[in-house]
Amino acid sequence: MAEPSPDLIRAIAESVAQELLTRQGASAPSGPKSTPCALPHGMAAAPPRVPAPAGGSAPSNALVAAGANRVGLATENVAPPSSECHTFANYIDHTLLKPNATEAEIHELCTQAAANHFASVCVNPSYVALCAKLLKGTGVMVCTVVGFPLGATTTATKVFETREAIANGADEIDMVIQIGRLKSGDFEYVCNDIRAVAQASQGRTMKVILETTMLTDDEKVAGCILSKAAGASFVKTSTGFGGGGATAEDVALMRRIVGAELGVKASGGIRSCADAEKMVAAGANRLGASASVAIITGKTSTGTY
Repeated sequence: MAEPSPDLIRAIAESVAQELLTRQGASAPSGPKSTPCALPHGMAAAPPRVPAPAGGSAPSNALVAAGANRVGLATENVAPPSSECHTFANYIDHTLLKPNATEAEIHELCTQAAANHFASVCVNPSYVALCAKLLKGTGVMVCTVVGFPLGATTTATKVFETREAIANGADEIDMVIQIGRLKSGDFEYVCNDIRAVAQASQGRTMKVILETTMLTDDEKVAGCILSKAAGASFVKTSTGFGGGGATAEDVALMRRIVGAELGVKASGGIRSCADAEKMVAAGANRLGASASVAIITGKTSTGTY
């Protein structure tokens, strides 16, 4: 892995400081501008890598008008779409990441994904090969998670997980950022960690999960800038296992930092079409929830992810 140069790390730090300075100035226009980071400005953006929809006609409702190009959700029983929200079916990442998920539930997940024309299923690594087999020829992709859900494994472990997942048939990788290192201000470590997984992904879509409920706004800004600099495709709010989920405010902040070059995925607490619309209006172009069928049928789920 080619490590980022000291100049790149300085540029990342400078961009973080400049963003914090801008936000603080906006919130207190009459007072002197200051930043808690003794850091300086300027960083080259990573190349645009936001993937196109998986296929089918483009949704025409308010969510897509607001900017969505994919919706990521989780497992429920197959049901025929009955509302305007059904047009999001081929934008959904159909997710089952609970630790006690059984093989039978994975079979059901894949059946649901194929029946509803979802874009992908998102599963733990041990089920990637099974999903790739079950979904072959359906047009539904397989997404898996790396360093999940804590982000605290070593970079080498995350790289190994990524390579093995791809060998087993994964199309997309969702990695968890090293949260403690980010909170410690160790930008170089975090940048190296993300970059190594991005490179191991071999051009596939790679999303960085920030676990926003554990971060200050300053740390969310830093995480977004580091993800962009390291070559990620998306930034994502939450694992669903970190004691909270997405907020429209976090999504808006993340979108403002990454601009149009990266995707933004909101996950956690999205249980209805109205919830989804709120996140997309804030800037998300993927969503994660436990309410796939509820959302595409215009209902409300009591799920938690």
